[in-house]
Amino acid sequence: MKALLQRVSAARVEVAGEVVGQIGVGLLVLVAVEPDDNPASVDKLLHKLLNYRVFADEHGKMNLSLTAVDGGLLLVSQFTLAADTQSGLRPSFSRAAPPELGAQLFDYLVARASTVHPSVATGRFGADMQVHLVNDGPVTFMLQT
Repeated sequence: MKALLQRVSAARVEVAGEVVGQIGVGLLVLVAVEPDDNPASVDKLLHKLLNYRVFADEHGKMNLSLTAVDGGLLLVSQFTLAADTQSGLRPSFSRAAPPELGAQLFDYLVARASTVHPSVATGRFGADMQVHLVNDGPVTFMLQT
């Protein structure tokens, strides 16, 4: 799995003008499922998302996790993160999981996150989404499992 993690002061996802997911301070995470991913990959990614230390402590150092600051987690599926861009001028999506597997593992990620974290929101899998965010820092990391 690949995940683009962004520390935000606010973020929301809209589909056809309707807000379908929204958080205040927390993490906006764009998630791509790859063909070899499985529930263990999801569990590993979720552990990183909840515990990756990207929020400032009392000394201004990135030393606190999402769990420590009780922030929101906005999960958005984005298969384009799995694109192969090494050659040519058009991305290849052969490294992205088929839609059925992508939906299954993304749904599993959302379900697991919702059981262990109090504030979880999502986009809508496969929809044309507009993602609005205020990247705090900016702080952005690419995570892989």
